[in-house]
Amino acid sequence: MRKYQTKTQWLSHMNTTYPIKHLNQLRPVLIGFRKENGLTQKEISQRLGVTQQAYARLESNPASASFERLFKVFTILGVRLALSSIQYSPPTTEVKNKYENSPARREKW
Repeated sequence: MRKYQTKTQWLSHMNTTYPIKHLNQLRPVLIGFRKENGLTQKEISQRLGVTQQAYARLESNPASASFERLFKVFTILGVRLALSSIQYSPPTTEVKNKYENSPARREKW
């Protein structure tokens, strides 16, 4: 576990944000928080009540895990999730035309 010389260093680390814009960013962030907390996969799996192999699968491909499972892991790691909106920009004509007739586009929400 990382040692801090002052409380200010510790607090500044605790308030660091890691924006996730793509699912492939989840794996290194998840591993980093686990290691930062000095925990092994086995220790986390025991806290979750699953096997080490099950947790290793989640950690190797967290993008396929449910939000609920990821939330449980982040809670164990002491990670707070904060969602924020980004400014929406409409798709370009090229992208708009490409997906205009897709089944997902026709689905009513």
